Amino acid sequence: MSQFPRYLKDYSTKDSPFQFELLINRLKKGYPSHRQDYLEFSYVKSGTGWETINGVKHRMEAGTFSFLLPYQIHELFTDPGSELILYNCRFSMELLMEPNQEELMNGMVNGTEGLPSFVQFEGKEKARTDNLLEEMMEEYSGSDRWRNSYLQVKLKELLIRFDRYRRKNGITPNGELALGKSAGAVWPIIHYINGNYQEGLTLGGIAKQFSLSISRVSEIIKQATGQSYVHFLQDLRIRHACSLLVSTEMSVSEIALEVGYGSYNTFSRIFRGTKGISPSEYRKMKTKKSETAP
Repeated sequence: MSQFPRYLKDYSTKDSPFQFELLINRLKKGYPSHRQDYLEFSYVKSGTGWETINGVKHRMEAGTFSFLLPYQIHELFTDPGSELILYNCRFSMELLMEPNQEELMNGMVNGTEGLPSFVQFEGKEKARTDNLLEEMMEEYSGSDRWRNSYLQVKLKELLIRFDRYRRKNGITPNGELALGKSAGAVWPIIHYINGNYQEGLTLGGIAKQFSLSISRVSEIIKQATGQSYVHFLQDLRIRHACSLLVSTEMSVSEIALEVGYGSYNTFSRIFRGTKGISPSEYRKMKTKKSETAP
């Protein structure tokens, strides 16, 4: 590729307590090469085209389900004269990493280097997936009691169906999920950081956990995310802090400790440097917007 892929970090619910977005998109010209720092799945309702994930190209048609891990390089192509209509769902790792319930996230990330990032649902499985996504879209568009819990349960059901189907059918394209020399290590490391960034996490501790050198871990993180370890860790912590500022009455000092900063001053300085305003100003701004929303 002549151009480095776009880096997508934002979606509509990124700073909300429930980081989950479900949309129906229409593509007449495909979508250029990009990567993102969140989890994403797509499902084709109609139309035809092609998709490339980390250099592996596959056909897209009604029933194609693709699951993207963070930082995978992704590109879409629409067939001439066609229009790809597909569900796109963006969500944070945290939705699959509740305390004592990490089994699904572990299973979707660790040891999957030889498994495909996509499946072609057919027959009964396609009909089930169609119905499940219609239900999710209806729920996402509403505001019924337990909406978020319902969507989280359905998301897990959908990913379990996908993982079972790809393992059962044994589709293993050569090179799937490969990302240079770090393919075997990058996803477990990213997952581990996402699960432990609230603690006193260090590069040395991560290196020991994965039996790698500190320089190798630093190189893997930089290669996968385009960020240094320090900036990657800061992004995770500040994102969590934004959610807590909006959804709780915790003091700023309590939030600083909760997201992994031992010092209020350090947290406040980094937050202001990232968001351009102080944590207290951010809370006031978001609260005001919420109160004035229709």
